[in-house]
This record gives sequence, C-alpha cells and structure tokens, in this order.
Amino acid sequence: MRCAPGVSEVLVATKGPRARDSKPHRTEFARLARPASPAAQAKSFSSASLTLRSTHGVNLLSVSLDRAAAPSPPVTSEADLIASFRAAEQPRARWRVGMEHEKIGQTYAGAAVPFDGDQGIERLLQALANRTGAAPLEEAGRIIALDQRDASITLEPGGQLELSGAPVFRLLDAQRELTRHLGDVRAESDRLGLTWLLAGYRPFGARSEVPWMPKGRYALMRSSLGARGALALDMMQMTATVQANFDWSDETDMAAKVACTTRISPIVSALFANSVFRDGRPGSHLCYRYEVWRHTDAARCGLLACALEPDFGYAAYERWAANVPMLFLRRAGAYLAVPSDLTFTQFMNRGFSGHHATLADWNDHLTTLFPEVRVKRVIEVRGADVVSPELMMAHTALWKGILYDETARAEASKVALGASYAELVLLQADVARLALLSSLRGRSLVGLARELVRVARAGLDAEEAALLDPLEELAREGQSPAQRALAAWEASGGNPDAITQYYKV
Repeated sequence: MRCAPGVSEVLVATKGPRARDSKPHRTEFARLARPASPAAQAKSFSSASLTLRSTHGVNLLSVSLDRAAAPSPPVTSEADLIASFRAAEQPRARWRVGMEHEKIGQTYAGAAVPFDGDQGIERLLQALANRTGAAPLEEAGRIIALDQRDASITLEPGGQLELSGAPVFRLLDAQRELTRHLGDVRAESDRLGLTWLLAGYRPFGARSEVPWMPKGRYALMRSSLGARGALALDMMQMTATVQANFDWSDETDMAAKVACTTRISPIVSALFANSVFRDGRPGSHLCYRYEVWRHTDAARCGLLACALEPDFGYAAYERWAANVPMLFLRRAGAYLAVPSDLTFTQFMNRGFSGHHATLADWNDHLTTLFPEVRVKRVIEVRGADVVSPELMMAHTALWKGILYDETARAEASKVALGASYAELVLLQADVARLALLSSLRGRSLVGLARELVRVARAGLDAEEAALLDPLEELAREGQSPAQRALAAWEASGGNPDAITQYYKV
C-alpha cells in the first residue's frame, strides 16, 4: 500500500437489593475526561443516557451511546492532524503494553452465534456484566459492549468477541487479565451452550450464515467497505486476530518502531499462522486471514511503503491517512454515509453537507484504516492470527522485546535481510499460502523466525522472556499453529470435532 495522496470511559456496578421487576432510571451527564471516581466517571458520558438495571442482585449502570457528544475541537490543517500524534508521546518510564484479541463463537450445534435469543451474544454480554460488574454499553437500546476501567469487551461485525485489555507495565498482569477473562467467558458460555474458538478464520460455515451485529458503524461499513474488496466482508465477519499496542517517546522513536515492525511483520504473521480451515475442511492457505486482508481494500490495508522511507514520521503518516477515503461520519450518535471518494483532506478543506471536520472525526477516521502497523495514540501491531492463550502472550512478549529495546530493534530489522517494499508485498502472498514454508531472499522463514525469537528474548528480563518458551518451541519445530491444527485433524481421521477441540477456549 502506497502512502501517497469509542467510548472507553468507565462505569461501575454496585451491589443492590434483589428485585424481580425494577424499572430503569435514566439521567444525563455532561462530558469530562476519564476520571477515577465513580461519580466523575458517570459525568464522562456526555449527554449519554444511563440506565440503572437491577439483575440478579447487581445494580448495573448501562450506557446509551445514542446521544450527541460534547463538541469536539475543529481541525483545519495538516498541523492540527499531526498534533494528535505528537500529543500521544510518552516518556520511556511511562511506556506500557496493550493486548487485544478476538475469538469466534459457535453454538454447540456448530452454528454461528446469533445476537438475539437465549443463546445470543447480548444474553452473554449481560451474563458477563452480572459476573464481573462491568458496565454494559448500549446502542439503540441493545447491549453491544462492556466497559470496566481500562479494559473493554466489544463485538466485531460477525459477533467475534474482543477483549481490549488494560495497558500494563508488566506482561504478567496482562496474562492474569487474559486468564480471568477467558475463564469468565467459558463459564458463562457453557451455561448458554456456546463455544469460542481461537482461530484466525471461522473454521465452520459460510459467511452468509453469520449474523451482523446491530451497530450503526457496521451497517455503514457493510456497504462502504464491502464494495472496496472481494473479501472485505469476510474480513469483517469471519476473521479474528491478536494485536499488541505500544507507546513511543517522540517522532523519531515512533518512526523507528513503525519501520522495524513493517519490515518483519510478514515473518511474524507466518510464525502465528492459524487459519487453515474453511467450512470444516483444510483450505489452500495456512494463513487464510492474511489472504483475506490482501483483498479487503488496498487503499487502507497492508504494509505502508512510506514507513520504509528515511524521512518517515508524523507528517508522512498523516498524509497517507488523510488521503484515504472516509467510510462514514458520526453526528449526534448517528452514522452518516459519505461519498465513496471523499478523503479526510477533502472533508477538512471543504466540509460535507454542512458538516465540518473535528478532532473526533479524525480519530474516527483513523479507526477505519487497517494497515498491519497502525498509528493512533499507540502503535498497533495487527498482522497475526489469534492463537492459544500461551501464544497470545508470546506474541506480545515478542513485540515488546523487539520494540522496547533499541539494540533488539536494530537487530530485528536486519532479520528482514534488507528486503524492499516490493519484496515484502510478494512475501505476504507467500505467507498467506505457506506460512513458515515461505522464503525471503533465499532464506527459509523458519530460520528468520528463530532469529526473531532469539532477538526478542535478549530484549526482555528473565520473567517476561519465559513467555517466549512456547513460541521458541514452535520455531524450533519449524511449524506454525496452522500446521499443528492440520496434524490434529488428520490424526482424527478428518473428524470436524477435532477442529473444535483444537481451537476451543
């Protein structure tokens, strides 16, 4: 890809009297920045409608996201857009790591999980809210997310359940959060007859059988993004990933991290390939999710050529991002369609239908860009299939060891053997089909992956380096998770249950 031209605030649950039939109580608050106290937390939802529900003896404040937010400052120049990146800089002492992952649901009968009904995702979200005290977030009166301090549970278009974990200084804290979350999901899903799979692509059923989640954003993206690539809707409804998020200290540091990550991202994607099954059978790609992304929207997906240029920085990323067509505009809690060729730069310069660009619009637009390495208020590394919990932690540890240690980062960049942008794009196609069986400049990706694990280990202390052990075993065997899954399926004589057992949470 050439570079040319939500709500995450917190509410808390409180113990209350058990009530069979308590009517909701609504009130409204003005918007403030995320605060720490429960009273101030409630104020952080600008003009949002809060509903106090009493369920199973727990009073839950649910938040309606349908009302208008407080006015966002206007943006009128490239300098305004660049300033949003500069404002995200963090001193090294405050660098943290974030981890996000998605999982794919199915009923015990093997069908995609609906949103409504006794086995529906909304019922599961309510059960998780009751169990954990997280605050349900509503859109059009339906629960579409849960929020609990710095973490959230959200829905992807096809009902994939995503945990966006709290940013942490130590990876063991993220591991504890992940273990607790998966235990909660497993326990409540068992009661509903649901199973969640840690696979990069839905292994059973066709996309036409997967329900759309009732979010205004997705309704517009279904038409606006769906028309831009042959597999764009598969990306939205059928895929699942694990990603890691990182801070930077200044423009030079951001540029170095993005450049390094861009160079080695296809190698890491090969190491974590975990999407070999489609409709209950092995497909032609070990990493089919990667192939799906190659056919989603060339304007907003893939690797960034400008990230490999010597002058890459805030301005280069801003120019690329601002010249990608917008997918929607959000006003008064509603999502508005925009012309398919309207870039953010054009919107900022001349407006659209009486609306003018704001910082909130820019932040929304950044969330509709899907490069493998994305810059928002953190650097998001987005190239890997979702994998087992142990490998999710290894994925985050791998990137932390490389990106937060300057020596390791320099060594990791060399692992890409000086490959050009064109060579990396060709490598992506090979990785989608062959994963670690691919090669770069005559070198097997198995050897290059082993080198990356070694480099990352040197960038971590002993406690966090131990999280790389499962990944080191994979690299030593020269096998991606997809190859292990395929072996388990073959050993079962092609039994579909073996696929479920391999991937299930």
